Parts: sequence; C-alpha cells; structure tokens
Amino acid sequence: MGIFNTGVSYNQKEAAELVKAKAIQLHDFKDLEVLFDKIGDARIVMLGEASHGTHEYYTWRSYITRKLVSEKKFNFIAVEGDWPDCYNINCSIKDNSNSANSILNVLKKFDRWPTWMWANWEIAGFCKWLYNYNIEKSNKAGFYGLDVYSLWESLEAVRNYLEKNDPEAFKKATETYRCFEPYKEDGTSYAYASRLVPELCENEVIALLEEIQKRIPENKLPQESVFGAEQNALIAVNAEKYYRAMIRSNTESWNIRDSHMMETLERLLDFHGPNSKAVVWAHNTHIGDARATDMADEGMYNIGELARQKFPGQTFLVGFGSYTGNVIAGNGWGAEMQNMLVPDARQGSLEYLLHKAGNENKLLLMDDFKQTLFNEKWIDHRAIGVVYKPEYERYGNYVPTIAASRYDAFIYIDKTHALHPLHLHPNEVSIPETFPSGF
Repeated sequence: MGIFNTGVSYNQKEAAELVKAKAIQLHDFKDLEVLFDKIGDARIVMLGEASHGTHEYYTWRSYITRKLVSEKKFNFIAVEGDWPDCYNINCSIKDNSNSANSILNVLKKFDRWPTWMWANWEIAGFCKWLYNYNIEKSNKAGFYGLDVYSLWESLEAVRNYLEKNDPEAFKKATETYRCFEPYKEDGTSYAYASRLVPELCENEVIALLEEIQKRIPENKLPQESVFGAEQNALIAVNAEKYYRAMIRSNTESWNIRDSHMMETLERLLDFHGPNSKAVVWAHNTHIGDARATDMADEGMYNIGELARQKFPGQTFLVGFGSYTGNVIAGNGWGAEMQNMLVPDARQGSLEYLLHKAGNENKLLLMDDFKQTLFNEKWIDHRAIGVVYKPEYERYGNYVPTIAASRYDAFIYIDKTHALHPLHLHPNEVSIPETFPSGF
C-alpha cells in the first residue's frame, strides 16, 4: 500500500480543468450547505482525515457533525479511539451534574500513545458543545470509541464493573486478567508469546464474553452501562485476536481491526434503535472504500467498504486532504510528538492537481466526477499516520486511489495547520485562541 508511483497515468491539465469546472469553492463553513443536501437521509456519515494531527480536519468535521446532530438528529459520534477512554467522554457529556470544563479532566487522562489524537483543544471544544447540546435533551448525543487496541484497559473495566455488580462473574474476569498479567500491558510481548502457544489466552476471553452475555437478561442496571461492559468483553476477544495476528500478517491484523470497528458500529446502531444515525470519525484509510485503492490487491478491507456493503444507499463517505502545512506526529512509534512541516504534495497526486486548479479550499461531490478520469484513473492520494517522516514522503505516504469511487465527497484544504495538543510537554498547557469552539 502506498508504493512510490514513478509515473502519472492521466492528463494533469485535463484533471485540473475538471476540478475548476466542477468543484465548489469553500470560503467558509456556510459553503457546505450543498454537502448537507447531498447527505440527505443517509444513516451513516463517515468523516475522514489525511492525518491524525491536523487542526482543520478536526474543526471542519466538528462543524459538519454539529449540523448533523442538531439538524438531522444523528444520535452519536463513533471515532477511531479506544472504547474505555471515549466512554468516559460519553458519560461526561451526558451528565448534567458536570460542568463543561470537567471534560478537560477526562481528556487529560488519555494516556495511550498517540495522546494528541483525542487529548487536544479541538476535541475539548467539540465536547463542550456536545455537553451544552445534551443538557436539555432526553435523547442525548453519545461519543464512543471504535478501536480494538485497549485489551488491558477493557479487561480492567470489565473487572471494575463486575466487582460492583456481579461478584460471581468477577471471579472469572479476574482469572482472565491473570492470563494476560505476565505481558505487562504490552501487546507486542503477548503477540510474540502467542507464537509459542497459539491460543494462549483466547479461550479465557471468549469464556468471559459468554459469561457476561449469559447474564445480561438478568441485569437490572441502566442499559448503557450493561452495553459498555459487554463491549469491553468483546474488545478483549477481538484485541487478543488482533495481537496474535499482528506478527503474522499486516493484512490479517488490519482486517480484524476494521471488522471490529464495523461490528462496534452495528452494535451501537442497534442499541440506539432502528432509526438511529451515526457519524464516524476515522482516517481516510479506514473510511474511504478500500475497493477503490490498492489495499484491495493485498486483500485488505475497511469500515467504509463494509458499511457500504451492509447499509447500501445509507452510507455517505467524506474524505479530507491538503496540499501543504503542518501536522502533529512522531518520527517513530511511541516517540515524542512534534509539530512537523508537511511538504508540498508530490507531482501527479490528488492533492497536487487540486492545488494546481487553484489554491482555494474546495468541495468535490463525487457524483459530479463519475463520468470523468476521477473514476477511471489511479491517482496517488496522501495519507499521513501518527508516525511520519516528511523527508521520506516522496517514497511513501501515498495510496493509489480511484477518487470518485472511494468517496462520496471530498473536502480539500489547501494549507493546513497542526492541531493543539492539551500538553506538548509535561505540565505545559497553552490555550489556543480558537478554544472553546476550535474553529
């Protein structure tokens, strides 16, 4: 995925002219009204990002989401984040006894690297809006995590829940937790250990999930807390599977992760009722249909593809991208976060030709591009992860894409800026001028 493309297989001048003729200029958020018309009655709207550290991706997504929640009555936001941490946000924004500022304390507890993905001022501003929106609502908008990484945190959450509510099942949860204790909350250590004992703790987490599911009909607690306990047990099952697959195959582990995201999304939709609606925030590589990228050649799929298959005609995918700017990322896994320069997009890429068509921000509605080269030609499309080395970008960081098939709409921001982490350095917190709205 993202192999360096040494040639351009389309007419760049023709592509730029198409963009000039068909793209909608975005001077401000008000120019997005046509996007909401296009979204129509979609049940699932997925909003992407080309990096996990860009201010504009968070703020434009926040604006779109606010409109979807307040005007189209979307029920919840599901993000590429861990369930336990995001569930704490969910509880905070629904608790009228809290103050809006207490959300900051919840966000500061996000301690899994990369912390800046959710512990940032842009998310703080958005969650403050959610809190205020929810105050007088009986059906409050929720905020949940879709990801699968939180094996130990989810096991601990299950233990805490059962210790208070089901002492008998708590014993089984403790036994399960002990199976993982030797690996000291290190997924890589567990993965390597599973090479010697392939099933390792698999049976334990499956038995724990079955025990919780068996007891759900007997439980008289508020339903969301019961749902959360079952979700944490499900995460333990899928995370254990993910970490075992991690050292065998990138494709297998990727597919386990996105299958879990889709399973979680479906569970949330079922929980919120037959007419419920969801906004999903995740990287373009997750929400943009994988069938329209070279990921498909490697047997990889993603939540965008799965949602289109499961909810045909009810899923709307919005990608994001930019030409140049700055981003928060690390130069290695677990490395200190840095404010990095994003170089100009390489020649021939989607971002390059959108810039060549004019340096204003743009909205592309892909139905307008279906009978064009955007639905016929592979065009490289930038993807920046939490690990980023700008000096090597031209050798990677681009995914060959059939743009008009990968997305239903695409938002292009010509020059972007780094988002604002809650603390770039220990004990250092600086409030950006855009807080609390984050716009």
